[in-house]
Amino acid sequence: ATADQGDWSCVDLEPVKPLKNPVTLAPIKDDKVLKDMTLVKQSRLSVTPLTRAQFERLLALTETKM
Repeated sequence: ATADQGDWSCVDLEPVKPLKNPVTLAPIKDDKVLKDMTLVKQSRLSVTPLTRAQFERLLALTETKM
């Protein structure tokens, strides 16, 4: 894909495995580890970086083991 103007990026992602349970935005905003995620501050983004602690906390909330 291309963009005619502006700062635009495209990232190809592939899931490793499905999450056991979904996590909505409300518990993410209420969680002390996750409340500062880029997703919370810029919710229009569909792909955001995570710290290791945020990644591990999200997995715990989804009850998914890697």
